[in-house]
Amino acid sequence: MSVRQQSNSARARGLTHVHPKDVPLQDALTAVADPVRRAILRELAGLPDWTKACGTFDLPVTKATRSHHFAVLRAAGLIEQRDEGPRRLNRLRRPEFDEAFPGLLDLVLTSPSDR
Repeated sequence: MSVRQQSNSARARGLTHVHPKDVPLQDALTAVADPVRRAILRELAGLPDWTKACGTFDLPVTKATRSHHFAVLRAAGLIEQRDEGPRRLNRLRRPEFDEAFPGLLDLVLTSPSDR
């Protein structure tokens, strides 16, 4: 295994995915309260699963802050991520999240941006 392959597998092992049913309501509300995270969710909602890499979102934040926002969404059970080569692809976990928190994601996705 090459150094790059080892680095990619170590990176992937660092991903922790929480099922939405195991997320406290307060954590779910905190995750959707931030406008940058809502923008990420809205964009993912309009795309097929696994087609949008983290680095391709147009967000007004630094790379480190972007990583933090994705980690919060992952910890709240809102997104799932997987690595494909150097890219980290995303999936909105809408069915699972809707089952755990009926109506919450609909409210976030349909409310006017940042009011």
